[in-house]
Amino acid sequence: MSSSDLRTMEKPGDMQLASLDSEVSSSRPTEGVASDADGGTTAWCTLFGGWLMLIGTFGYISAFGVYQDLYTTVYGMSSSRASWIGSTQLFFMLAGALPAGKLLDLGYFRHTTLFGSILFVFSLFMLSLAHPDKYYQVFLSQGLGVGLGAGLLYVPALAVQAHHWRRRRALAMGITITGSCIGGIFFPIMLNQLLFHHGVSFGWTVRDSAFVVLGLLAVANLLMRDRKGVSRSALPKPDPKSLLTDAPYMISIVGVFFVDWGLFFPYFYLQVFSLVRGVNADVSFYMLALLNGVSIPGRIIPNALAPQLGVFNLLISSIAVCGILIFAMFGINSTAGVVIFAILYGFFSGAMLSLLTPAVATLSKHEGEIGTRLGLAFFLTSVGVLTGNPIDGALLGNTLPYTWGRALVFSGVCMLGGAAIVFVARVILASRKGTQRV
Repeated sequence: MSSSDLRTMEKPGDMQLASLDSEVSSSRPTEGVASDADGGTTAWCTLFGGWLMLIGTFGYISAFGVYQDLYTTVYGMSSSRASWIGSTQLFFMLAGALPAGKLLDLGYFRHTTLFGSILFVFSLFMLSLAHPDKYYQVFLSQGLGVGLGAGLLYVPALAVQAHHWRRRRALAMGITITGSCIGGIFFPIMLNQLLFHHGVSFGWTVRDSAFVVLGLLAVANLLMRDRKGVSRSALPKPDPKSLLTDAPYMISIVGVFFVDWGLFFPYFYLQVFSLVRGVNADVSFYMLALLNGVSIPGRIIPNALAPQLGVFNLLISSIAVCGILIFAMFGINSTAGVVIFAILYGFFSGAMLSLLTPAVATLSKHEGEIGTRLGLAFFLTSVGVLTGNPIDGALLGNTLPYTWGRALVFSGVCMLGGAAIVFVARVILASRKGTQRV
């Protein structure tokens, strides 16, 4: 049988996560494509650079719970209005994935990350000059500017890892995204200490953190490289119509949209929730750091197990556990309860966030559409991120101690409903591949 016949018989839709790249390489022309894209100095430098980039971007945004507490308790901002700032950040971070992913596929990786880094740092310095009681100043700099900058950095920092890793792609992406956990530990502690313990002004607190971010992004841009061995003309161009008619892909997007309505509720409100439930202030200030810290193993262990257990199987399980844990918040009335919740939710929400990227990658037919698939998926689901926490804020009310029950039910139901929808996509995918390990 000729090699051309073998190529005709191949079915890209039957790819498994562990062998995604080997099948990708057989479904595209090999001319001009590097053959050693699984490790090496450049790969490890790019992984470390992506890790640093996520510390300074997603990690910083993960510390918004400190700003939420500051804006509502010190500056009298309503919980819903404050949530719009953080949600807008997350929205543009995810929505920006569409143009950023496309630019990555077109070969403009360095241009995109450099411009995004400049915009992100510039917006933080503008936030340091804003007056917190002037809502439009905070919203434009922190919500819009920081969000747009992050949107040009998040997906490229993750998707470029696919240029350098094959068998260990899911693990490499999982390690990269742990950077957001490190930032989620460091920045809440830094901001809380400067603002609430050392009496540093709002402006200088933000400015100090902006200098840290500047250093992180500068080093990241120096370290990261896309794989020049890939000939962009040799790769098939992404077909938007095929993406929009890919049933598992589109159903997964719908499911994740609902998940995003509830997922970030603890990241925004756990610090305030702890204070309201009688937890000592010194302990409450570390809840966000704990939540993000525990998500480090949550973002590595499931990705390491994905080739054996199936990335969609682990993704759905993680979402379902997060939904159950949000309902468990009804029974939390002690420091021990809050700590246990933070540990469990941090692990499983970290797993969910890190598994999304390799889950989308398994649906890609070739390397040239990974960035576009990720960008489109994050763009369509970003509306859920934008509106979820402001809805929670409206359900909580405007005055402490807040009406927690309505927001908890809304977030929990959205999480469990989203898990059920993604399960439908998993059933279709398993039928298509002829295996339950998907």
